[in-house]
Amino acid sequence: MQISRLNVYYGGSCAIRDVSLDVPQNHVTALIGPSGSGKSTFVRALNRMHDLTLAARVTGRVLLDGEDIYAAGVDPVAIRHRIGMVFQRPNPFPKSIFENVVYGPRVHGVRDRKKLNEICERSLRRAALWDEVHKRLDHSALELSGGQQQRLCIARCLAVDPEVLLMDEPASALDPIATSKIEDLIAELTKDFTVVIVTHSMQQAARVSDFTAFFLDGEVVEVGTTASVFTQPHDKRTEDYITGRYG
Repeated sequence: MQISRLNVYYGGSCAIRDVSLDVPQNHVTALIGPSGSGKSTFVRALNRMHDLTLAARVTGRVLLDGEDIYAAGVDPVAIRHRIGMVFQRPNPFPKSIFENVVYGPRVHGVRDRKKLNEICERSLRRAALWDEVHKRLDHSALELSGGQQQRLCIARCLAVDPEVLLMDEPASALDPIATSKIEDLIAELTKDFTVVIVTHSMQQAARVSDFTAFFLDGEVVEVGTTASVFTQPHDKRTEDYITGRYG
């Protein structure tokens, strides 16, 4: 993905200002910065989630495989098929584990039970959840633990074979063990997907990402490899944030 001069407005207020950065394929890009710096607003612009907010307006370009997702005539539903989103808190549907996973394929017209079974197993395996739930696929997803619910939501995204997976603080509501499983999963997912993760934890960003972008007041202050941003930042504001002087 290539993002060029992206701006996000809520009414008359500009929440994201002139952000440009590249998201390398099959790598993890972390977005860090203080609360209110625009990380979540930015990541939601990457799959046109702001289309669902009447007061929001987006300008600039977001290219996916060279195609501007904001160009006239581009179907935002099709874009969300290609760019999945996992939110801060697990949000499984009040349905069975199986029905949660195959919800997207059903919406897109898949009816064959054998095909749905295959999609369910493949997605749950990719989300490192199959071994824990395969004997109770007909049970309610709401019976799962918080960490399992979040991996189920990841499986639900993966079921439609997206190219990019956006994660908005996916482990912030989880305990350390569940967080560790999510982080291990993220590393595995980059074999097949491009991942963008918003995180409030610099330690997590350092553990899971290849590239890091530091946001402040709706702007990108610095972007580069995670190693360079954390050990040799070029901007003093980045250094101050990473060393805990503010934020």
